Amino acid sequence: MKIIVDTCIWSLALRRDENTHALIVEELKKLIFDQKVQMIGPVRQELLSGIKSQKQFKTLKSCLSAFPDLTINTEDHELAAEFYNINRKKGIQGSNTDFLICALSYHNQMSIFTNDMDFKKFSRNIPVTLHKI
Repeated sequence: MKIIVDTCIWSLALRRDENTHALIVEELKKLIFDQKVQMIGPVRQELLSGIKSQKQFKTLKSCLSAFPDLTINTEDHELAAEFYNINRKKGIQGSNTDFLICALSYHNQMSIFTNDMDFKKFSRNIPVTLHKI
């Protein structure tokens, strides 16, 4: 089964100080080796946004091209909005991308690899599965 990897995990792995989060980085490497990583367009966009050097941008873009994007449908966007509304009623805020990740996870029966504690809060109100190391 594939696993949607959140932007925060990719960011940790792409930093030069990966020893700080060695367990997370090793898990991502294992998932890549086992071909279990699922990329989505919004995560790709977040990773590529804000890179100052065109050379670094092209290098990262090339590396990420190994991971095809999961197709996102209208139903995914609608469910993301529904998940947003459910959590907002409970006083829990999140980004549109976070709830899209949750919707894609649900529709495609994939877990989410993240260290963003918001997802733990979301999972109390909506049916998502978080990947455990």
